[in-house]
Amino acid sequence: MAREFRLPDLGEGLTEAEIVKVLVREGDVIQEDAPLLEVETDKAQVEIPSPMSGRVERIHVQAHEMVKAGQVLVSFADASERPSASGAGNERTIAAPTSAATEPGPEAPRSGPVPATPSTRRLARELGVELHAVSGSGRGGRVTDDDVRAAAGGAPRVAVAADRAAGAPSPAGEAARAPGRPLAQAVVAPPLPRFEQWGPVERRPLSHLRRTIAERMTLSATLIPHVTHFDRADITDLDALIRRNLDAAREQGVTLTLTSFLLKAAAQALQRHPDFNASLDPEAGELIVKRHYHLGIAVATERGLIVPVLRDVDRKPLLALARELGALAQRVREGKAALDDLRGGTFTITNVGVLGGTGATPIINYPEVAILGVARGREEAVVRAGQIVPRLLLPLSITFDHRVADGADAARFLTDVVQRLEAPDRLLLEL
Repeated sequence: MAREFRLPDLGEGLTEAEIVKVLVREGDVIQEDAPLLEVETDKAQVEIPSPMSGRVERIHVQAHEMVKAGQVLVSFADASERPSASGAGNERTIAAPTSAATEPGPEAPRSGPVPATPSTRRLARELGVELHAVSGSGRGGRVTDDDVRAAAGGAPRVAVAADRAAGAPSPAGEAARAPGRPLAQAVVAPPLPRFEQWGPVERRPLSHLRRTIAERMTLSATLIPHVTHFDRADITDLDALIRRNLDAAREQGVTLTLTSFLLKAAAQALQRHPDFNASLDPEAGELIVKRHYHLGIAVATERGLIVPVLRDVDRKPLLALARELGALAQRVREGKAALDDLRGGTFTITNVGVLGGTGATPIINYPEVAILGVARGREEAVVRAGQIVPRLLLPLSITFDHRVADGADAARFLTDVVQRLEAPDRLLLEL
């Protein structure tokens, strides 16, 4: 009996993707988690693993085809079934990426495909966890990252949603829900003039990624009233700390960079200023304050701007964060980032310092409400205790949604970030 695999929900308002490459042929026998397709979403080219084991009975899509969420991509039959005429004689056996061996647990493994996202499957492989032996706590029995970590002996699952469903009180400080009024937000663009009347022109079609970036940037700039506040951090001591620990970190397979410190400083500042770790629901007239800290890092690639997300930045030590950042950046550069690598962010940092510049006013990564901009640090003459001394100063900016915060709030937030960068020993005690 044929089983259909459909394009999964891409999340964050995304409804389509472009097929870049089909990695299997009809008649192939593949294992669960084996590479199936490469698709291009709004931010990156990602690899979709097979959600089940079996024989590829029919491929419904081809390269360069646009597909919608829910559209059938591949049909599977049992591996033992006889291949169709089109696949006969061409079948291959494709295995899933190998993972570290694990000792069998007391729970009996379940049979059939395990419902889990690609990023959760990758985490399981990295931690050496057999997904079939994990009990899923997500909707419909889906295995989550927390389930995998718990099975590997990590932190226990946080059942916030279950507590809320059971009538548990909301966290202290949360305001009682109250009805609000929708905010006006309709905008209509005027038609373009005929540029040909003034001289020769060239029309170039936008790539799928570039087109989606344009749409999302227009959405953000149109709906959100942007305001930017600027400051500078004296990172002389932080730069010295990084240089002192480069070799020690490299021995642990980690490249220590300023970005890791920016992530930690921002996450800690967001805990003290939660309104910047939020999204605005204009229809309900409510601010959705997020109790998790998943930070995105804007990366400029040859194909366009990509924003991979590092999860739970507030709970990870610096070296673990730096290691994860390096692995994530490599996946993005190689076009192998999973869908979950690129969504679920609560706040974004864009660091253009390596490219130069003295400052910027970046556009907020909708539906977030703020973005931290970082330019190139420069050594400047500064007065300290009556003496002129050279200090390394880092330009920073916070662009925020003026509907949810005021200039004074932004100044306090950025001052908090500055103070943490200027006291690196306090910021990162694990070093």
